[in-house]
Amino acid sequence: MSNRRVGLWFIGAWGGVASTAALGLSALSRKLADATGLVTASPLFADIDLDEPSQFVVGGHDIRDSSYLHAVQDLRERSNLFDSALIECCKADLESWDANVRPGTVQGAGSTIARLADLPEAQRADTPKQVVERIQADLRDFKARHKLEQVVVVNVASTEPPVAVDDRFQKMASFRASLEKKTTDMPASALYAWAVLDLGWSFVNFTPSLGASFPAALELAQEKKAVTCGKDGKTGETLLKSVLAPMFAFRNLKILSWVGHNIFGNRDGLVLDDPSNKSSKIRTKDQLIQNIVGYKPQTHVSIEYIESLDDWKTAWDHIHFKGFLGTKMILQFLWQGCDSILAAPLVLDLARLSLLAQRRGESGVLTHLACFFKSPMGVEEHDFFKQFAMLEAYTRSRRADLKG
Repeated sequence: MSNRRVGLWFIGAWGGVASTAALGLSALSRKLADATGLVTASPLFADIDLDEPSQFVVGGHDIRDSSYLHAVQDLRERSNLFDSALIECCKADLESWDANVRPGTVQGAGSTIARLADLPEAQRADTPKQVVERIQADLRDFKARHKLEQVVVVNVASTEPPVAVDDRFQKMASFRASLEKKTTDMPASALYAWAVLDLGWSFVNFTPSLGASFPAALELAQEKKAVTCGKDGKTGETLLKSVLAPMFAFRNLKILSWVGHNIFGNRDGLVLDDPSNKSSKIRTKDQLIQNIVGYKPQTHVSIEYIESLDDWKTAWDHIHFKGFLGTKMILQFLWQGCDSILAAPLVLDLARLSLLAQRRGESGVLTHLACFFKSPMGVEEHDFFKQFAMLEAYTRSRRADLKG
């Protein structure tokens, strides 16, 4: 194993996904847990030069006053996650990483997210350029203090409202000019992405927010030889859609309608209770059926905040389809999963694979990571099996390069 040290910086550092990922890194490095749920722990990635859990140092930005220890204890109390003994064994790591978390920004994140912020620094009315410079100063300090060779930044913050990608977002020059203006409508996720890519580092957008998915940011990534991927992690109901829809296509069964109803109760659910924030999420969840089967059935996706469910997300899907001789039939499924437990290992996968790609001199959008996202950047394919084949092909080529 290499002795290099790498950084994992979270936007939304003390949220459920980031805190679960941090606990997982500590538990894995201390040999207190196995790697179930980590795609990069499967045999496909044997002999690939991926960073091990013990090589990571964790930091991040957040808009709330909390801590990793409080976050995981809260998940244990509210959602019956984690063993108390495991938390205690990992306490030292979690408390150490708390010292690396800095106040984030709510600029352009929407009124619902802004109301959740209780750190005064997060509410500062800076110009977008000042926000970017503050983010970069925090990131540079993190890398220098811990003597890190690389840093990957992962956005796991709550979903922002959608934004029109107007002329400001089309070219690097126009985006830079917009940063100078006193405005509050530049999305926080785009400012974070710009700050990271401008440093030449790796940026992963695990949310439906804009992030780096606009032309100026992609141009910047190529110029700075940075890597990026996203958006919106595919962890539950949409994962099942991307697996089941190909079955109907292969068997030539016609989907007439597909209705999905989602209920959950964590902080992200509270944010998605705002119709403007919810529309961003629904957009990424309600696009793949048509892409996979080649025609447009009637579809409907609903998301409702049910506080008592906490981190447990439940989805009920009703699929009405037509078979031989016009006979109509129904498939229904019920999915219940813990949001943070499903997402956290994928975040670690994406961090490891992004760091690997950048070490290898790659730049721009990492299209081979499409299978991790609901709305993969740079890829129109939504069939999970075809997406995963892209990852397999990439991994085989990396192994061949290592042997060569």
